Amino acid sequence: MEKIKIVELFAGVGGFRIGLTNASEKFEMVWSNQWEPKTKSQEASEIYIKRFGEENHSNKDIAKVSIDELPEHNILVGGFPCQDYSVAKCLSQSKGITGKKGVLWWEIHRILRDNKNKPEFILLENVDRLLSSPASQRGRDFAIILSSLSNLGYIVEWRIINAADYGMPQRRRRIFIMGYHKKSSIYKEIKKDNSEKWIFNNGTLAKAFGININKIFFKKKFNIDGNLIEVTNNFNKKGKFSPFQNCGIIIDRKIFTAKVFPDYDGERITLGDIVLPEEKIPEEFFVNGEYEKWEYLKGAKREKRFNKSRNFYYNYNEGAMIFPDSLDKPSRTIITGEGGSTPSRFKHVVKTENGRLRRLMPLELERLNMFPDNHTKGCTNIKRAFLMGNALVIGVIERIGKELSLKLD
Repeated sequence: MEKIKIVELFAGVGGFRIGLTNASEKFEMVWSNQWEPKTKSQEASEIYIKRFGEENHSNKDIAKVSIDELPEHNILVGGFPCQDYSVAKCLSQSKGITGKKGVLWWEIHRILRDNKNKPEFILLENVDRLLSSPASQRGRDFAIILSSLSNLGYIVEWRIINAADYGMPQRRRRIFIMGYHKKSSIYKEIKKDNSEKWIFNNGTLAKAFGININKIFFKKKFNIDGNLIEVTNNFNKKGKFSPFQNCGIIIDRKIFTAKVFPDYDGERITLGDIVLPEEKIPEEFFVNGEYEKWEYLKGAKREKRFNKSRNFYYNYNEGAMIFPDSLDKPSRTIITGEGGSTPSRFKHVVKTENGRLRRLMPLELERLNMFPDNHTKGCTNIKRAFLMGNALVIGVIERIGKELSLKLD
């Protein structure tokens, strides 16, 4: 059996690796890189080494990695840093692709550009906000990414996928970007097909995550013209909305995009399915104090607040959140600040059978991302929660990997 060799960039604790190697024995990891800038601690890389070994793993600034260090590979994968596009920031404050984290896209681009034997496939993940950033030119960042990959000889399809829509235990919406180089058999297959048929029916993402063919809206075709500087300066300069919908494809700089909805009637995993019994929960995870503060933060607000830096009052409105979290539904999205006992609007709190309130344990956060139990064991509970907040839902990668491997049979 011929192996599909993987290089994993921005590897975190190995979500892509686990998902793909779970999907098929064909996938083989040949090199990985994980580096956390501006900190001496490298917990994610240390966990990666503990679980998979030190061989062919790089804990080095990606900007200092030479193309010669990467072995020959068939697929380049990575969840490239997304802080500058994250829903955790107000979109008007988002710097997008020019921000400190956003520029790391160009390291992926450099590795692809300088590789004389380019990988046949690319699989990347980011937050869905990427489709509409920055606020001043909606969709410009995504247009730059698509254009640069098209220039390098790739057909690229994308989908925004909410893991919970396909039975997984967490409501986590992310964009998945799948590229096929012109030397690959799938590239030639897409060229013979038409754009609509591929992204709605026959494509890797369409096969992995079914689309309701009766609910397809806002179909649109357009070209992204000009070199990358011209795209940067001119793309959608006067547009109020991004032209990119949650599904689409680019072929030779020609875009076809549409809004699609999931089609799934299989098994569904809920938060209640993954939580541990009360007797296994350490006392530190129970909410024993500051209940009123938790309730305030989770509740609806309509109040006047004062901005010290700008010296003015403003009206603040915020809707209520379910408190405690529903056990009969998938969880809300895990955030990096999930750990620690400090009351927070966004941390998960569940009620036990005996009526006590508690936060989620790291092992439960791992299960919500479909990682093996105790995958991040070895660092603090706060750091374990942070690592899961940065991770992806492995089940999504596994389903994509299965469909890709079937297409290569």
